[in-house]
Amino acid sequence: MREAMGKDESPTGASRLELLLFRLGEDAGGRRELFGINVFKVREVLEMPPITATPGAPRHVLGIADLRGQVMPVIDLPAVVGCRPQALRLLIVTEFERSLQGFAVEGVEQIVRLEWSQVVSAQAHAVGGLVGGIARLDPRGAEGGALALVLDLERILGDVLPERVGAGPEQAFAEPLRLPAGSVVLAVDDSFLARGQIEKVMRALGAPCVLAHTGAEAWQRLQAYAEAARAEGRPLRDKVALVLTDLEMPEMDGFTLVRRIKGDELLRQLPVVIHSSLTGQATEEHARAVGADGYVTKFSAGELAAAMRAALAR
Repeated sequence: MREAMGKDESPTGASRLELLLFRLGEDAGGRRELFGINVFKVREVLEMPPITATPGAPRHVLGIADLRGQVMPVIDLPAVVGCRPQALRLLIVTEFERSLQGFAVEGVEQIVRLEWSQVVSAQAHAVGGLVGGIARLDPRGAEGGALALVLDLERILGDVLPERVGAGPEQAFAEPLRLPAGSVVLAVDDSFLARGQIEKVMRALGAPCVLAHTGAEAWQRLQAYAEAARAEGRPLRDKVALVLTDLEMPEMDGFTLVRRIKGDELLRQLPVVIHSSLTGQATEEHARAVGADGYVTKFSAGELAAAMRAALAR
C-alpha cells in the first residue's frame, strides 16, 4: 500500500518528489532504459495477478484484474511505449484522474528521492510524446549521469482508455468566467493532455488563457506581467486574473510556485487554484498551507470552473 512504499506525509513538501523506477524491456534499438513515475500515484506494486481477457478490449489493454474486490483494467505498458519485455512480472497499481488502473511492467528497481530541479522538461529537450520529464538521478547533477524517463501517465491513460479521462465540455457554460478586461488566466501544466482539457474549459467559459509547461516558465511569465503592470502604472489583476497550476512539473513543482507567488509582495494578490491528479487529504492540506486559494482534482470541467469562480470571488 502507499504507506509501505515509503511516502512522506507531505507530498513534495520540500520541493522534492519520489520516483518509482522500473524497466519495460528492450526498445527498438536494443536498449533497456529506466522509466519512472511519481510514487504518490502508486497505490501498490504486486506480482502479476490473474488477468481476465475481455472481448473487444482497447489496444494495449491485457484485460481486467480483481484486486481485493476492486476490478481494474490492466495496461501493457511496454507495448504502449514500444518495448519488448522478457516477461510481464509485476503490476503497478495506480490511482489518479479519479480512477484505478494497473500497468504491467517487466520489473521494478527502486524508489529514489529527487529535487524537482533534477527533473527537466522533456518537451524543452525535443523529446515529449509519452515522456513528461527527464530525471537526473545523480544528485550532484553531473553530466553523463544516469537518467530516467518520467512517463506522462495522464496522456497514456487518455490514449489507451479515453473514456476514463474527461475531455472537457462540449458546450458553453451558463455563465462566462468574469475577468477584468484585458486580463488572462495563466494555466501551467506539463501534461499535453491536461493542457488540451484546460483549453477546452477556458474556451467554453469565454476566458482568455495563456498556457505554460512548467512552474519555472510560469514564474518567468508572472515576473514579466508584474514588470509590465509596474511600467504601465496598472494593477497586476489587469494583466493576470488567476493562476491555475498543476503540482507535478519538471524544474519547479506547483507547491514551490504557489509559495513563491504568495511570498511576493505584488504577486500574492493573485488567486491561485491547484489542479492536480494527486488525491488525498495530505495533498489538499499542504495546498492550503502554501497559500493556495483552491484545490480541484483532475478532471471535472464543472468542478474546475466552480473552483476558479470561488477563488475569483474572494
